[in-house]
Amino acid sequence: MVKRVKGTNIVEEKKFQPYVPADKVMPEFTVVSVLLGALLAVIFGGANAYLGLRVGMTVSASIPAAVISMGIIRAIMKRESILENNMVQTIGSAGESVAAGAIFTLPALFMWAKDGLCDVPSLIEIGLIALCGGVLGVLMMIPLRSALIVKEHGVLAYPEGQACAEVLIAGEEGGAKASTVFSGLGIAALYKFIADGLKIFPSEVTYDIPAYKGSGIGIDVLPALAGVGYICGPRVSSYLFAGGVLGWFVIMPLMALFGGDLVLFPATATINELIAEGGVSSLWGSFLRYIGAGAVAAGGVMSLIKSLPLIVRTFKDALGDYGKGRTTSSLRTEQDIPMNIVLIGILALAVALWLIPAIPLNLFTALIVIVFGFFFATVSSRMVGLIGSSNNPVSGMAIATLLIATLLLKGTGTEGAEGMTAAIVIGGIICIIAAIAGDTSQDLKTGFLVGATPRKQQIGELIGVAVSAIAIGGILYLLSMAWGGYGSNDLPAPQAMLMKMIVEGVMGGNLPWNLVLTGVFIAIVVEVLGIPVLPFAIGLYLPIYLSVPMMLGGAVRWYLEKRKYGSDKEKNTVVQSGVLYSSGLIAGEGIVGILLAVLAIIPAGAEMYVSDVINLSTRFNLGKIGGLIFFALILLTIYLFATKDSKKKN
Repeated sequence: MVKRVKGTNIVEEKKFQPYVPADKVMPEFTVVSVLLGALLAVIFGGANAYLGLRVGMTVSASIPAAVISMGIIRAIMKRESILENNMVQTIGSAGESVAAGAIFTLPALFMWAKDGLCDVPSLIEIGLIALCGGVLGVLMMIPLRSALIVKEHGVLAYPEGQACAEVLIAGEEGGAKASTVFSGLGIAALYKFIADGLKIFPSEVTYDIPAYKGSGIGIDVLPALAGVGYICGPRVSSYLFAGGVLGWFVIMPLMALFGGDLVLFPATATINELIAEGGVSSLWGSFLRYIGAGAVAAGGVMSLIKSLPLIVRTFKDALGDYGKGRTTSSLRTEQDIPMNIVLIGILALAVALWLIPAIPLNLFTALIVIVFGFFFATVSSRMVGLIGSSNNPVSGMAIATLLIATLLLKGTGTEGAEGMTAAIVIGGIICIIAAIAGDTSQDLKTGFLVGATPRKQQIGELIGVAVSAIAIGGILYLLSMAWGGYGSNDLPAPQAMLMKMIVEGVMGGNLPWNLVLTGVFIAIVVEVLGIPVLPFAIGLYLPIYLSVPMMLGGAVRWYLEKRKYGSDKEKNTVVQSGVLYSSGLIAGEGIVGILLAVLAIIPAGAEMYVSDVINLSTRFNLGKIGGLIFFALILLTIYLFATKDSKKKN
């Protein structure tokens, strides 16, 4: 007889029985779960799109979606089915993954359109690209479920999937966790509106260090960054910060020291002139980001090389299962979408990518998408089982795809703007496939633990993808119009800018290869030292004022983990409460970021918009000191909300 074990021990059970037995039928795929899940998919998709375009990183929406689901369905609507709650988070979390894939690549098309190289992508084109990538990601993961979720149960932890299962099971005992997420959401929303809506203090505080020419420090005093740092933890956030320190306190000062009077490609002015005109951040824009790009590309390739043995084994297991003609189980908890439908769906989408005029692909490039798509769906599904969705190097996979696809296109005669556009579309679809495959894996793991029906979850994922694909085009247009376009200071779109640089460099031969190769060899040194390359490389690529607040958020978590507790359970409760609150901070800032984008395009008189009307900066401004004080208060709230239950018990 198998005993059900609650909490984290659930993964260690060798002969596992789900929370809801296979012979028990409960409400699962209902109108309520579909509508609420679709709404959360749009909200979290928009929030993560804004976050990713700001800092180049997105965070898994599965946990906050699960918690909000519990708060609404159980606490407000008084519905009791844990499987219905699970369906809401399954559909809702798809929005984040579609957004991640889209924002890492497609803004490059907007930037090329601004330069006159191509037309601005239409809403239909963006929607179809997102839809095809998302549906392919779900369908390509289905054959892997048996090998990864079932056979490797107890080996692959799928941390977010397990956390969601624990949240849903804990929901049987009350809704305190939901209140923590909503508290973070409300506080961050108010903070964001004060900082970037009313503008009573600057959201970015920077300072050049004259005594150490070429160096500078700064911080974006925004709650989402503190939340990202807390969720990533002290190790990952410290790697990000270390990359920033190397760039801003070693490489850039050396540039100013040895090349102050030189004009270095790709800049058209001397380094001293750049610093005098735009501050040390101009060195980042002209030189350091290329070094960071090389490091990120090398880190992505090395991550894939290290994963090859796992990839081969997963392929072997998946093909072995379906090559033997696996029979369909009669158990509710073992039913997938039939394989014949999966294969027909993949084939139909391949033809659609080839023939639909709005998608700039031909037969050859459509085949590239299918081959690379299944490869990276396998990579992503296994990697999230090991390191979690938030740490899944989707951009690294996209970079590898872009390098190979661009070389293939150039080699077959598809060059210029046509070749660059096709390469970005290929990279965008692959990026979405990888992100959705990882998200689907986490959701199916949650379903496996709580006893959901896989087939219904897979249909739910497809619904979430469809809703998110419809919304993402409008979100991209809205953000571009409101924040000065992609590549601006307010909306740097770092990942998309990186993809754009890579495609242009390979296709046009104008990439500053010396800078890129410097980054490649830095990444190799970091790998030899045993430091995780991707977070370090991302820190080198991003401005340091993004990694500083993340480091501070990670430091709060480090302090909470090092405190003395009465038991491991109490420690886990405190740390997880901080994760939930931080998830709320990210969601709250992202949602208000979308709201402020809307206000920035609503007219309010002659050459004025609503955002100008609510701007109080000329009448009342707390300055940089005010921003630092407010950010310190945000860090304090993370600590207070993480420890509130512990204090009550004491």
